[in-house]
Amino acid sequence: MVQVQEWAEIRAMKSVEGLSIKEIVRRTGHSRNTIRAALRSSEPPSYGPRAPRPSKLDPFKATIHQLLADDGRVPSQVIRERIAEAGYAGGKTILDDYVRELRPVFAPPRTFQRTHYEPGELVQFDLWEPSAPIPVGHGQLRRGWVVSSCSGYSRAGAGALIFSKEAPDVLWGMSRCLARLGALPGKVVWDREGAIHRGGGQPTDAFAAFCGSLGLGWVILDRGDCQAKGMLERLHDFIERSFEPARRFANPLDYQDQLDRWFAERANPRLHRGIRAVPTERLASERQRMRPLPQAMPDLDRRWVTRVPAQPYLRWDTNDYSLDPRLAGRRVEVRVSQREITAVALDTGELAARHRRSFAKHLTLTDPSHQRELDELRGERKRRQREPVVEIRPLARYDALIPA
Repeated sequence: MVQVQEWAEIRAMKSVEGLSIKEIVRRTGHSRNTIRAALRSSEPPSYGPRAPRPSKLDPFKATIHQLLADDGRVPSQVIRERIAEAGYAGGKTILDDYVRELRPVFAPPRTFQRTHYEPGELVQFDLWEPSAPIPVGHGQLRRGWVVSSCSGYSRAGAGALIFSKEAPDVLWGMSRCLARLGALPGKVVWDREGAIHRGGGQPTDAFAAFCGSLGLGWVILDRGDCQAKGMLERLHDFIERSFEPARRFANPLDYQDQLDRWFAERANPRLHRGIRAVPTERLASERQRMRPLPQAMPDLDRRWVTRVPAQPYLRWDTNDYSLDPRLAGRRVEVRVSQREITAVALDTGELAARHRRSFAKHLTLTDPSHQRELDELRGERKRRQREPVVEIRPLARYDALIPA
């Protein structure tokens, strides 16, 4: 088969150059019969469209259309099973190719616009779970989460390690991330996390109070709308590929320190391909258009009032923390932060306890000073029990009994 240009060249070789058919075959690579046919033809070759061959799928296309009209997301395998019952004997590939071309007509895919963020407009938040439990001391490991954040404009990120999804811990993680970013955005974005969303798109009281104290607006995403926080999903993927591999952690403080240094030295100073800029440099200019942090962030410590029991210990998160035994029976205010547990007597303001918070479980933590006071109180009680009660009489009564 020769094309029009080749047909003209073959005829020129014969009529103008006077070449033999054997030489033309050598130069063109075509067979003798092809050369002879080209020389005999006075018209250039014409290749019209071929009539399409019938397909085994043709009799079932109306059924396929109906199935897709009923459910645009019906799997191709299910369609094949349905038409096979009606006699379809064709292959899988031809059906899959046809359905792939036809499906967008019945179930148009979701499209996305390129979103532009103004400096300081919003910061996205989410929870990311490390792939392995965190060492918490005493030979124990504990499941943890990282409250992650990412600025919409600068793509600067931050993270805070927590060990529960309760509102005080999640909001503390938010507070720490905002402190690391160094300024307040106009809005914060969350999905429907239990500590954030109470139902119907409404915030929980704790989340609304936190945002109100900082003057933050909020956006709670629709259910299943993970594409709306794609910035954080890509950041989580980067954490899993860059931060987690080949690392060891001694305790929660070591984990947080390594995470902070990774953001400061690796994640934020890199050239971000999405914005074609360095997040650290963008964040520096973004802060100029953001509100400054308050002098004191909202108080997110857990607080409650209890009475010091006869056995002076306070239980929190499965651990028992000692209290001052001299305050037994008196009321104290307990305060639990992310780093320590304190208790203060309500009537006098005396310090009843101050312990470093432990994230290990089922421990008894006793302050040495509390143990000494317990020992002294037990010693005094035992001495009182051992000493007999003797009446002390004045000596004049004995003198009266002795004859002069």
